[in-house]
Amino acid sequence: MAARLTAVLLTASLLGSAVAAAPALSPAQEARAVAIQKNLRCPLCDTGESIEQSRSDISIKMRQSVREQVAAGKPSDEIYAFFAQRYGNFVLLDPPRSGRNLLLWGGPLLALVAGGGVWWTFLRRRSPGTPAAPLTEPEPYDSYLDQVRRDTRPGGER
Repeated sequence: MAARLTAVLLTASLLGSAVAAAPALSPAQEARAVAIQKNLRCPLCDTGESIEQSRSDISIKMRQSVREQVAAGKPSDEIYAFFAQRYGNFVLLDPPRSGRNLLLWGGPLLALVAGGGVWWTFLRRRSPGTPAAPLTEPEPYDSYLDQVRRDTRPGGER
């Protein structure tokens, strides 16, 4: 009976420490924690999955940390900054739009604008009445052929 009581107390203490480690969150806090977890990348996963999807040990610890910080009332920006400081901006699935990251966000737009400018310049250089360049070389001038064309033209001079 003493062994049974010891086993129950040991199980209760283990469950108690697990419950103490996982703070109870309201439904709104839980939704916020899940949204934050979806925007944080697992630092070990090669597939770039979020910590919300990943089952690695570090992702489990990161999810726990997010839940603790949400329970403590920290704003989302502060939580993202906490993880970016520890793991770098790589851990953010939605990196901030500042500093060097502006090149990542604005690069495709700049390339599109530059390509449009080149295309517009190309189209403006061609006048609308200009026919396309012939695929064959023009034939050299032949005075005899010119005379035959004048003579065979309807209403031509003879």
